Amino acid sequence: MSNDAREGGTIGDMADANIPVLLMVLVQLTGDLRWLEPPYRPRRAHGMGDNPTGGLPEHVQSEIREAAVAAIDAWRAGEPVAIPEPSDELLVEMLAAAMGEPVPDEYGPMIAAELGIQRGSDLDVDVDADEVEVPEGFSVLVVGAGVSGICAGVNLKRAGIPFTIVEKNSTVGGVWLQNRYPGAGVDTPNHLYSFSFLEHDWSHYFALRDELHGYLESVTDTFGLRPDIRFGTEVRAARFDEDRAMWQVVVQSSDGGEEILEANVLISAVGIFNPPKWPEIPGLRSFGDGLVHTAEWDPEIDVTGARVGVIGTGASAMQTVPAIADAVASLTIFQRSPQWAAPFEQFQSPVPDGVRSLLRDVPLYRKWYRLRLGWTFNDRTYESLQKDPAWPHPERSLNAINDAHREYFTRYIRSELGGRTDLEDVAIPEYPPFGKRMLMDNGWFRTIARDHVRVVSESIDEVRPKEVVTKSGETHQLDVLVVATGFDVLRFVSTYEVRGRGGRSLREVWDDDDARAYLGTSVPGFPNFFMLYGPNTQPGHGGSLMFIVEAQMHYVLSLIRQTFSVGARTVECRRDVHDRYNEAIDQAHERMVWTHPGMQTYYRNSRGRVVVNLPYRNVDFWHMTRHANVDDFEVGSTVGAG
Repeated sequence: MSNDAREGGTIGDMADANIPVLLMVLVQLTGDLRWLEPPYRPRRAHGMGDNPTGGLPEHVQSEIREAAVAAIDAWRAGEPVAIPEPSDELLVEMLAAAMGEPVPDEYGPMIAAELGIQRGSDLDVDVDADEVEVPEGFSVLVVGAGVSGICAGVNLKRAGIPFTIVEKNSTVGGVWLQNRYPGAGVDTPNHLYSFSFLEHDWSHYFALRDELHGYLESVTDTFGLRPDIRFGTEVRAARFDEDRAMWQVVVQSSDGGEEILEANVLISAVGIFNPPKWPEIPGLRSFGDGLVHTAEWDPEIDVTGARVGVIGTGASAMQTVPAIADAVASLTIFQRSPQWAAPFEQFQSPVPDGVRSLLRDVPLYRKWYRLRLGWTFNDRTYESLQKDPAWPHPERSLNAINDAHREYFTRYIRSELGGRTDLEDVAIPEYPPFGKRMLMDNGWFRTIARDHVRVVSESIDEVRPKEVVTKSGETHQLDVLVVATGFDVLRFVSTYEVRGRGGRSLREVWDDDDARAYLGTSVPGFPNFFMLYGPNTQPGHGGSLMFIVEAQMHYVLSLIRQTFSVGARTVECRRDVHDRYNEAIDQAHERMVWTHPGMQTYYRNSRGRVVVNLPYRNVDFWHMTRHANVDDFEVGSTVGAG
């Protein structure tokens, strides 16, 4: 840690500090391993909270706080960190102690990387930060300035690689710029839903839209990306020129003018939460004034005293409904199927000043806090999502652990319904937990139990001006109709046309909605083309988009560096490598919850194939993307047919 990190005076009040995190700080600052043993060893937490007390008695917590104050004060005074670079084995032992449960050995290198520890091996070269010797005239074009595009820009800039980002909007942010519906926010903890290269002094544990967008603006300015971004510029089409080994990209400015931009490498950073998905309901557009999609929220819409209908019960609905419930006269929710939702212990909770001070001024505290969140929200539930062929109740759960999750979430839902047993059928899913995206409860269940709120489970037959008619013929008179049906997530890279070798388009290669890519990043037939947050990269069992995108960008930079070193102009994923990878993806999914027949989910395409979720642990994907194997690619001045 630099001396700069030690500045800032007092560390603030320790009363709210996370005890398991303080223990890890103590181990590294003092070198004393007794903090990993009883009576200090934390107990395993239930649910998805951050277990602030570690389940330890108050007198033990007090001893830990006092020791932490002394150790941090000594470090501030110049005392060196006793164990600045713990071994991988010790790091695994430390995380296991902090979580109160076993952690597999393969997490060691990933923990080290998260702590900023470089082991010096070839695989650990910091390709994200070290500048590279770039061939004259080489450039990269990035499509989109949302989370993925900003990540690409930061990493390319640090590597010294010339690039341009084209963005259709007037500023950065992507989904966090465009989504402004009531209650819009993140359901992954902020300290995990942030880039490893720039943390933020978050005001709340789970920030709402404005603070999230402000963070992305801050990252953009901190790394000086704005001069490299062309705002108000939308990509219409991209085509690979085989003779010149260049991508030609047709862009349209906000005034309607078109031009062609050229680049050696094209990175698609448009994500999947764009464009909005409108359901195919007869007469939907005839509703008239008051019809709005959550992704295109109209600030002129006033729900005060209105009869409001909401179509959908996914993440955006779960955030919107509780946020408007107090203002409306009545609320009718049209539900296709109920959703599992976990307790949201820190919903709308501010981060105490003392904790903000620790997170801001003590890097070890910040990093270990993030590591613990990563374990809780990433891979901790992975084993419960695997089908047990011998399990006697496959209709309701996958295995004994998954069944225990079902009991836990069911008890929670019933408690939130406050005795409304008549709502259990519309509130408690029949399919296994995690079969759809696990939501965080913003007060949904308490809201649907209110007298002026009704959940309608039968399908919508048609929409007429100011009314919705369900299958039974019942008519619902409404003033406002909110469509909360998410995005067209199955058609990756759908906002512009991409044509690779031989003029073949991605839509043709993917047969519309059957997207496949090697590591969700590269597709045969499309040289020098990479996707961030591509097919099968969403960590459906939990985790942060930031983590996945950073891993992919690390891989892309590793590959670009290697092509530079051999003087190559093009790099293209080998067909056999691509196909083996995707066969393994499909086989892994067959063993997991998202292929369970008991529910419909946006994770699956029209063929029933899972195209959105990553079937591996986050640590597996991290290892897969640490070092690009150039032998997996055809590399040359131009890539021949194959």
